[in-house]
Amino acid sequence: MADTDNDDDGAAPRQPPPDDSWLLRTLQQLPPKQLAALRRFVTAAAPPEPPPVPVVPVVPVVPVEEMTVEELASRDIATQAAMEQARAEAEHAAITRRDNQFKVWRLAGLGVLIVLTLLVSLGRLLVGGPPSVAELRAESGVDTWTTLDIGVKDDQYGTAYRDAAGIWTGFDIDIAYMIAEDLGFRREDVRFYGLESEDRARMQATDADRNRVPVQLVIASYSITEKRKIEGVHFSQPYLYTEQSVITLKGRHGPVVALKDLQDQRVCTLSTSTSANALTDAKAIVTQKNRVKECFAELDAGTVDAISTDAAILAGWKHEFPEKYEHWDLGLESNERWGINVGENPALEKLVNLTLYRSWADPKDTRWEKAFEQNLQVEIDPVKKTAIAVGEQPRAERPEVGWMPWEDPLG
Repeated sequence: MADTDNDDDGAAPRQPPPDDSWLLRTLQQLPPKQLAALRRFVTAAAPPEPPPVPVVPVVPVVPVEEMTVEELASRDIATQAAMEQARAEAEHAAITRRDNQFKVWRLAGLGVLIVLTLLVSLGRLLVGGPPSVAELRAESGVDTWTTLDIGVKDDQYGTAYRDAAGIWTGFDIDIAYMIAEDLGFRREDVRFYGLESEDRARMQATDADRNRVPVQLVIASYSITEKRKIEGVHFSQPYLYTEQSVITLKGRHGPVVALKDLQDQRVCTLSTSTSANALTDAKAIVTQKNRVKECFAELDAGTVDAISTDAAILAGWKHEFPEKYEHWDLGLESNERWGINVGENPALEKLVNLTLYRSWADPKDTRWEKAFEQNLQVEIDPVKKTAIAVGEQPRAERPEVGWMPWEDPLG
């Protein structure tokens, strides 16, 4: 080893290549003894050489002691680069492993959430949850009905009218068809029966032979009031907002801008109508009839001075006889909310409310809008613009009806 050191001491210094690193320059400046010690340290710390593979020629390994400064520096640089690469690969593998573990846990968590949702939904349906549509249909008896019998008005143009040929038209008629469709009835399976105002609560209509007929639904410009609900009427959610107005003979009466203008005048309205109370408060002389056509007969005969009831009803008569009547908007802030009498059948009430909710919530369901446009919108006076009804379906709350997570509550 001493000879090697002497040989190195006497050897002419080698010129480093142009791209020598700082490590090569540092090694060249070391004294011979320190350089020899460094060689021995590297030799001891270096990993053993792998055994030669048969068939592959063995390349002679140069002992560290015989390495030049340039070769030693190149080896150290290569070792450092290999270590940096190994560390980078280890860090990349750790990051990849953590990402994969996170994805696995995330997928597992999503799967658990889906399972829990299904279990909760099934639990609600099977143990104390809201009834399904099928259960409501069975409870209401709808599936046993061969026809759907509905009580309606028959003398209200634009709302519910039966002509001489027996054809039914009007907004209430279209709403009835909408509900019947969702209950599973074809149009030809729907039977309409005319009824008078006082019969709406008892759900008793009259057929063509004047026989009394019980009906399953009443859709007859029936305003929802707390008094009626206390008396036992079971209403659906509202399907139309309208207001009270007045009709007089054209050219035979002065302007009517408020109910007080009818004080001490003879005014006809419908029996059991909510309009009667307001007319009485205005000190009008009130006459009540079961049919609106009876009020118009009184007005034509001059036995009353005006008719006052819901604007959606009076607008139809004004539209049918535009040169005969004058329609007055009272500008009242309170709305008349029309609802459907479903009788003592809470399951049927939920099914009807489900149709109203779907019609309101589903932008693709335009049946209500078409019914309004074809029956009420066309009746608006192009000159006076007298208010008839609100042109948007009243907001409908979602009823307590159960359905599976994959079912569409909108139908």
